Amino acid sequence: MRASRLLSLVLLLQDRGRLTAQQLADELDVSVRTVYRDIEALGAAGVPVYAELGANGGYQLVDGYRTRLTGLTPQEAGAILLAGVPEAAAELGLGAVLTTAELKLRAALPARLARHVDEIRDRFHLDAAGWFRETETHPYLAALADAVWNRRRARMRYRRHRAPHEVDRLIDPLGIVLKAGVWYFVARVDGSARTYRVATILDLTVLDETFERPEGFDLASTWAEWAIDFERRLHRGVATVRFSPAGLERIPYLMTRAMARNVSSGLGSPDPDGWTTITLPVESVRHAHAEFLRLGADVEVLEPAELREMMRASAAAMTRLYD
Repeated sequence: MRASRLLSLVLLLQDRGRLTAQQLADELDVSVRTVYRDIEALGAAGVPVYAELGANGGYQLVDGYRTRLTGLTPQEAGAILLAGVPEAAAELGLGAVLTTAELKLRAALPARLARHVDEIRDRFHLDAAGWFRETETHPYLAALADAVWNRRRARMRYRRHRAPHEVDRLIDPLGIVLKAGVWYFVARVDGSARTYRVATILDLTVLDETFERPEGFDLASTWAEWAIDFERRLHRGVATVRFSPAGLERIPYLMTRAMARNVSSGLGSPDPDGWTTITLPVESVRHAHAEFLRLGADVEVLEPAELREMMRASAAAMTRLYD
């Protein structure tokens, strides 16, 4: 660990020039005292690092010095895939690894290309988290990622909606997915691949026992198939509704992506009054009620009767409130 930190310190100075002890400590997530000890160790090893005193002082390398120790470890090479989502890398326990990998890559680049990397970073940023969502806690995410990487079997207790609400499972973790800021994982349970939400894990014990990954398993295609099946299973009800022209235009902005897609695929010719009648799948009467209320007077529910009555009652309550 210390050897990796010393290399990171050299690469930081090589990449950024003069840095104070506090800046180095913040970058390396260590104490200032540890930085002092590391600087002394580098000097003893022959690395030409020196201190510049004064208000604008700090540590820096002798001009022209460049380390050639820029090879990536296997873990660092894998972490590069998460370079666009550093928060996700940190949650997986790979934050320091990713930082070191990026420093090594930059150290290996010619100065012109390194400046180009900085220009791109200043102009483009990827934020994978979803809007208006409370941040979930994932105390077992790093351990789960380690089990995935090292093919270690695990014993899990997790929470689910139907009874019994707490269930124990012996799992072979196969992969982890970040979907709109929410972490999921795919695991083999009793011979079949299943998908779970990481936040539902109540307890996780990684075992010493290893497992063989299924031949031909592909995480991306497995996830895509599960997501399609999940939406299909989720929308088990049916509703017949009428949308005004304005309502149809507002659907992509006010309703879920699945509902917007269902409306788009079921569109027919409008009625003489310009409204369009569509029969589409819904998750439940309660969920459909909440979704259709967003469109106000630009949607009319025809069936089922229960949903129409809920919409009527909501409109009547709002009328009384604002009358």
